[in-house]
Amino acid sequence: MTDLKGKTLLASGFHAPERGSIDELRDALIAVREDGVIASVLRPGDEAYEAAVGAAARAGTLVRLPKGHYLLPGLVDLHVHAPQYPQLGQALDVPLEVWLHKYTFPLEARYADVAFARRNYGLLVKDLLANGTTTALYFATIHRDATRILVDACLERGQRALVGKVVMDNADQCPDYYRDASSQAAVDGAAELIDYVRAHPDNGHGLVSPVVTPRFIPSCTDASLVELGALAKSCGSHVQTHCSESDWEHGYVLERYGVTDTAALDRFGLLGRLSVLAHANFITPDDMDTIRVRRSAVAHCPLSNAYFANAVFPLKAALEKGLNVGLGTDISGGPSASLFDAMRGAVMASRMLEAGTDPDVPPERRSSRRAARIDFRDAFHLATAAGGTALDLPVGQFAAGYHFDAFVIDTEAVGGTIRLQEDLDRGEAILQKIVYTASRTNIATVWVGGRAVAGRFPS
Repeated sequence: MTDLKGKTLLASGFHAPERGSIDELRDALIAVREDGVIASVLRPGDEAYEAAVGAAARAGTLVRLPKGHYLLPGLVDLHVHAPQYPQLGQALDVPLEVWLHKYTFPLEARYADVAFARRNYGLLVKDLLANGTTTALYFATIHRDATRILVDACLERGQRALVGKVVMDNADQCPDYYRDASSQAAVDGAAELIDYVRAHPDNGHGLVSPVVTPRFIPSCTDASLVELGALAKSCGSHVQTHCSESDWEHGYVLERYGVTDTAALDRFGLLGRLSVLAHANFITPDDMDTIRVRRSAVAHCPLSNAYFANAVFPLKAALEKGLNVGLGTDISGGPSASLFDAMRGAVMASRMLEAGTDPDVPPERRSSRRAARIDFRDAFHLATAAGGTALDLPVGQFAAGYHFDAFVIDTEAVGGTIRLQEDLDRGEAILQKIVYTASRTNIATVWVGGRAVAGRFPS
């Protein structure tokens, strides 16, 4: 691997700054500053291109990607339950409320053991980086020490991350073995983490950010929700929570407040430009309007929705209404740590929503939503540039002023799963094959802020 800080990369690849279209980079020249931010992107035919290539070559700072290797922006995962990584691929055969109490809460409670936390958080961050995920939005647990360990793991391995200590203080919905001692203790823990992240001696460049994290409304008392809304406002921090995820969770909030999750969260001051709502499968048109006006974002999690949501998120309707939407793996409700699988799942779910799923219903009545499908272009945009927009971070595309968070796809990797044919696959058709068939083996090198953090540099 080689770092690219202070160097210039000559590479071909793809990015999708705008939804619905792919921008192909052919022999682009990307200059990376010492701080890991892109200084310029030049293309053949630009006036300064040839001179810049020559200058970098003479200075010994020119790095070239070989043929068959394609540069992509780093992937942005908007919803990861970090402590759930040990149960990835397990316990997917029960309803959400059973899954939480029988499997997930007992597992998360084990993070009181800092050795357990250190081992599993280190493995998770390492694996996500190897999968091309350069930015992750993490739910941790209620444990202060373990959550600090997750922050440390991200800084040590170089992953851009947002980390939140989970708040769970509602005795009616949280088990006695896994619950904040009080609403005040829960909020104090959240505030303490914000201070820890922002004062961390290794976080001078802001690689890791804190997140106010009420798990979801069922886990929180009104007192904690009020105080968390005030904390997020006073500290200017991100907010993450679940929103209208399943029939059970959506119904619980309607019964408790007489309004939807979106309306309730808004009342508590938890919706704003830096808020990310996971799932949002049952949001109403009015909810969409509120989310759009507040400029909040939705983390669409197609894989976990298939197991726990009881519905398909109306993705295209949300996008066409102007909502900020990105993708999440929702480890471990989603059984894959790869955002490539999330991209494929998003496309598949949208097509099922458009076509309908009941073969006993005539086709003209099978679907209630026409024109609901997206394609690989939309999915790739959601996993990259849209994720950056959702988090209000300059990541997910190749442009001056953006962090050089990127990875290389080696289409000829030994054991890889991409099969290109020179006479058939050109332009964005190559990206389409990458989106649908790439695997971890095809990921050669991963950079965050110009620092090589995973993989191998192609030779």
